[in-house]
Amino acid sequence: MIDNPYYSPQVHEDYRLISIGRLELEEGGVLPDCQLAVRTWGTLSPDRDNAILITTWYSGTHQVWADAYIGAGHALDPERYFLVAVNQIGNGLSTSPHNTPDDSISMSRFPKVRIGDDVVAQERLLREHFGIDRLALVVGGSMGAQQTYEWAVRFPDKVLRAAPIAGTAQNTPHDFLFTETLNEQIWSDPGWNGGEYTSNTEVADGLTRHAHLWGTMGFSTEFWKQEKWRALGFGSREAFLTGFLEPYFTTMDPNDLLAMAWKWQRGDVARHADGDLAAALSRITAVTYVMPIDEDMFFPVRDCAAEQLLIPGSQLRVVTDEHGHLGLFAVDPGFMPQIDRHLAELLETPAG
Repeated sequence: MIDNPYYSPQVHEDYRLISIGRLELEEGGVLPDCQLAVRTWGTLSPDRDNAILITTWYSGTHQVWADAYIGAGHALDPERYFLVAVNQIGNGLSTSPHNTPDDSISMSRFPKVRIGDDVVAQERLLREHFGIDRLALVVGGSMGAQQTYEWAVRFPDKVLRAAPIAGTAQNTPHDFLFTETLNEQIWSDPGWNGGEYTSNTEVADGLTRHAHLWGTMGFSTEFWKQEKWRALGFGSREAFLTGFLEPYFTTMDPNDLLAMAWKWQRGDVARHADGDLAAALSRITAVTYVMPIDEDMFFPVRDCAAEQLLIPGSQLRVVTDEHGHLGLFAVDPGFMPQIDRHLAELLETPAG
């Protein structure tokens, strides 16, 4: 167990840890005491019909949702809905390699966790701790979109609406390979020591290279061509890398990032239908808006659109943002109005 101040209530606010007990994993491992970091907003209605689940992405927590997506004037309005953000396993707040006190699964010994394990854990949490059996909406971006698809395929009777943003139901070979290059920056740092470092600072070089790769794919070619970093207060390309991306990733725990990357690479709902993606997506009964970002280099519109065509009654709602995939952080003023409009329309659509 490593103390890392980045994963603290001072940085990630107002969450609580809830144990769902022993979680047996798809790959055969076990989390003896799976703790999920949960933040809620609003009040659950007497009929328990206003619950929305928010899932988190790679490196992200509930905090970005709190800062940008939730509140009065947004579609995700706590005055109308009971919002539950559940941090994914391995993200540094929920049970993760660096924070578990159980030495048998800490650090390099952390078992392989799949997207499906997150969703099974979330379903148990919602049912046992909140008494929620059906969700008005499941929404998430990137790896959160992977979880959204998993929910809609695995538990179709529990999901009335689904909004996967900037993510796919089946990860692509290209995305798998790029994610591997992210991992390699960590593995190749001698300080990583096979996952048995004593501080994330020992892996600073690898995490810095990791951050730079996010600059090449996380942001789009248009972001760099149009020098969008200027609007974020940086005077040069180099200043943006060293002042924005590097500080973001070098504070994180390497094993946590690797644990999330492993499941990101293997996100695939087709395993529920013997590898048949069309058959898996045909199980979805939720009213679904597939919401890719037009300049996303991880999950391009064409990949998302091809999957959307396999989902009964679904719609493709393309979000315009030159920032690319990391537009999810809502740094462009034009991003959230689009997200709010699509989610508001989705929430007003009769379902079930």
